[in-house]
Amino acid sequence: MATKNETASTGREVLSLAAERAIKYANGVRQRRVAPGAPDLQALEKFRETFPEGPSDAESVIAMLDEFGSPATVATTGGRYFGYVIGGVLPAAMGANWLAGAWDQNAALRAMSPIAAELEDVVLRWICEALNLPADCEGGLVTCATAANFTALAAARYALLKKAGWDVAEDGMFGAPPIQVVVGAEVHASALKALSLAGFGKRRVTSVESDGQGRMRADKLPKLSERAIVCIQAGNVNSGSFDPAAEICRRAQEQGAWVHVDGAFGLWAGVSPRYRHLTDGFELADSWATDAHKWPNVNYDSGIVLVRDGSALRAAMTLSAAYLAPGTRREPMHHTPEASRRARGVELWAGLKSLGRSGLCELIERTCLLAKKFERGLLAAGFQILNEVVINQVLVSFGDDAITREVISRIQEDGTCWCGGTEWKGRTAMRISVSSWATTEADVDRSLEAMVRIARARGV
Repeated sequence: MATKNETASTGREVLSLAAERAIKYANGVRQRRVAPGAPDLQALEKFRETFPEGPSDAESVIAMLDEFGSPATVATTGGRYFGYVIGGVLPAAMGANWLAGAWDQNAALRAMSPIAAELEDVVLRWICEALNLPADCEGGLVTCATAANFTALAAARYALLKKAGWDVAEDGMFGAPPIQVVVGAEVHASALKALSLAGFGKRRVTSVESDGQGRMRADKLPKLSERAIVCIQAGNVNSGSFDPAAEICRRAQEQGAWVHVDGAFGLWAGVSPRYRHLTDGFELADSWATDAHKWPNVNYDSGIVLVRDGSALRAAMTLSAAYLAPGTRREPMHHTPEASRRARGVELWAGLKSLGRSGLCELIERTCLLAKKFERGLLAAGFQILNEVVINQVLVSFGDDAITREVISRIQEDGTCWCGGTEWKGRTAMRISVSSWATTEADVDRSLEAMVRIARARGV
């Protein structure tokens, strides 16, 4: 029999309260400072208590979470957050998240959640269509690009070793034929982590020289073997640049090597006729990793892996147990490292459905144009832009490294907007990532005013 507290926890009152407070937060996020202030952070001490001896009323739990938790959030869903390539959350995706939370579906098997499995099938097909990838790719929904990179690399490992007569699923990596791994000098740390998780140590990885914008130099590729994995980038996390995929894929295919694309955000540029040329050749690869919680502005977490050879993906990821017998159709858990997981395809479907191809294209193009607006404003103020602004990434220096770090810190403390620091070609830079559907020209103007004001106050 349910207790009084358990009944209240699933009742109309607590759900109404949560919705009311969430709506208030969403409506006010544009007016608040982007980073929480010191008093907001200090108030988090309220959560540091010993484990309660007894139950708490569900409504008071939600009220406490909102009262002390909401002010301590970073306003990534507003229009003036430009850090870490983090998108906002589309209204349709937010609403779908609430509904999916009420459903509380386990997306491991179709028998556990027919709707979760169906929506995964749909969105994976949509993404292949939108990004001009092979229609017969197989894939899965994971937490992030790191997990997507790992999943794809595990499939690559299986496929390459199978060609050599080695069954990695049965015999593991001990004594397996060596696999050559090639990356660019500007490879993202998440790809290196994924390689490590897949059993490829740092000493096994060959780094290829990059050009001034971080693009791998195809003319510097080493001689590739038939058991090689070449990792390329669609959208450098600092400069936004794209590796020369067509030439690299051609070289790899001549040897039977596997090309994997880390396209956490940049792959989505292919949706736009204006920027599609940047992604030319990436469709020739063998696997792809990307995020929907970046440019498409779907809720966290929403990573996507796609693999040309579906049998290799399934062989690397399938979990066997008598009570988990699969049906005759695609089973989600046989395409990802996780078995039990939330139905993240619900929000992904809602976000993509609400945008459609034209809406997603408009989002991509508008944020790129806003990045160019940042570039023009900062150049006009006399600051140095360190990259060619090809999509939504802008790197700016305010002087020497120490001054740039100080200005970044002061901008973050000011609260008008939020940008992070990075290192680019031996210099400290502030990185501006325009990724949110909510960002407007007025947001850029207000942020530029703050950046220039703060830099001027420092004497730059």
